[in-house]
Amino acid sequence: MIIVFGSINLDLVVMVKRLPLPGETSAGPDCQTFAGGKGANQALAARRAGAQVKMIGAVGNDSFAAPALANLEAAAVDLSALHRLEGATGIAMIGVESGGENLIIVGSGVNARVSAGWLNGQLSPSTTLLMQAEIPLTEASAAIDAAHAAGARVIFNTAPATDPAVAHLAARADVAISNESEAADIARILGLPHEPQAYAAALAATGRIAVVTLGSKGVLAHDGTSLFTLAPPKVDVVDTTGAGDAFCGAFAAALDRGGDLVQALTEGVAAGSLACTVTGAQSSAPAAGDIARLAATLSVDRR
Repeated sequence: MIIVFGSINLDLVVMVKRLPLPGETSAGPDCQTFAGGKGANQALAARRAGAQVKMIGAVGNDSFAAPALANLEAAAVDLSALHRLEGATGIAMIGVESGGENLIIVGSGVNARVSAGWLNGQLSPSTTLLMQAEIPLTEASAAIDAAHAAGARVIFNTAPATDPAVAHLAARADVAISNESEAADIARILGLPHEPQAYAAALAATGRIAVVTLGSKGVLAHDGTSLFTLAPPKVDVVDTTGAGDAFCGAFAAALDRGGDLVQALTEGVAAGSLACTVTGAQSSAPAAGDIARLAATLSVDRR
């Protein structure tokens, strides 16, 4: 089973011709609402990819809580350990331009009050703990301690890497997943090479798997012995908002069911690519069958 300890948001999305620069206003035709939060996004993506998933996080007691949870409930993600706190459900305000690029501002709400103590009794050697950096990093650190004590695998997605502490958490996870800019920040903080392949090799040399997503250039990973690279398939990009979360969810689902790194990378890239063809972070998470069909057409170079 995958245990996701992370954020739950409601996304407010506006499509614009061009993302605004500081001091500018960009207008779109309307505002769409989507369930979101990197934790919830990855929980749903892993569930749609075929994994059994439990979401551990918090929503507030406001009107945003129900729509924020709707997709998780519909997908039968286990919400038995969810906490409903006094206060505001997290929100993300997202602008998406015509080429698919996005700009995101997050109001954390009760996500800022999640506790690693909620993981007590939830972790075991048969579980995978999947986390992101949208929760207090002190709690994320405590969660890694708890997972290691229980013998659980830890997959840590470093997004959004806005705090130096993220680098030190990446160095303690069993699998660290970063995009290219996050990897460069982590490399600077840890004193590692900045070039993605060299960074991944250096981080993996400390006993973990390092994954760097490269957007339109695909993904690379290092397991301490070999470098793995994979180019993405060509797709019609509509919205990149949920691509990273779809990758993480499908990647985690593949490892959790016993797949190797090659399988996890192909399924992750397939899921992330398919997510780019649909608007919204959770609405774009693809189904297991679609992931498998596209993954079967992809090949990983290992050297």
